[in-house]
Amino acid sequence: MSYLRTQRFQILPPVVKNILIINGLLFLATITLMNQGVDLREILGLYHWQSDNFNTWQIISHMFMHGNFTHLFFNMFAVWMFGAQLENLWGSKRFLNYYILTGFGAAILHFAIFHFYEVPSMPLNYQNILISKHIVLGASGCLFGLLVAFGLLFPNTMLFFLFIPFPIKAKYFVIIYGLAELYYGMQNNPSDNIAHFAHLGGMLFGFLIIKYWQYTNKYS
Repeated sequence: MSYLRTQRFQILPPVVKNILIINGLLFLATITLMNQGVDLREILGLYHWQSDNFNTWQIISHMFMHGNFTHLFFNMFAVWMFGAQLENLWGSKRFLNYYILTGFGAAILHFAIFHFYEVPSMPLNYQNILISKHIVLGASGCLFGLLVAFGLLFPNTMLFFLFIPFPIKAKYFVIIYGLAELYYGMQNNPSDNIAHFAHLGGMLFGFLIIKYWQYTNKYS
């Protein structure tokens, strides 16, 4: 069964376009409200479930928040770069479901590692502070889900990056990037504020979803 869609390719398909718009608007709102003494990141970012700052909407809202313009720009550029291909392939409904589910998966793995590994490794008097203040922002978990999907479905596509002096096949780029995230995540460096296990969670859940769809022949 072929799962390639036959309609004209859209450079900016609707779900990708709306993801870019929502993220951009929320970033502008964050800057505007910060001047009024309101930090939107503390309202919409995802806190640990035992934190007094945790609210259920953060499970979704954190995927659309970013810490700074660089974080926003590179995430959104990559969402467009890989997401446009996948939305054209799958259609908007399946793409949106996949995007959100990989974001969930990223949050689940990140906080599982944080709760059962990182927090117990800290001094006891610091653990409650860490749980209360720890926050996750960004679309990176969703993005890494898109990245692994692209690597699985377009494995031999040649990718060109400014920071790599030669073209590289998508499948090799995904493997190398995933191993790098695992390495840096295992370092548990206190000065590293990148959620490496959230990235790995997005990749893992994305891989499992793709394999499930292939196994159940649910591509259309």
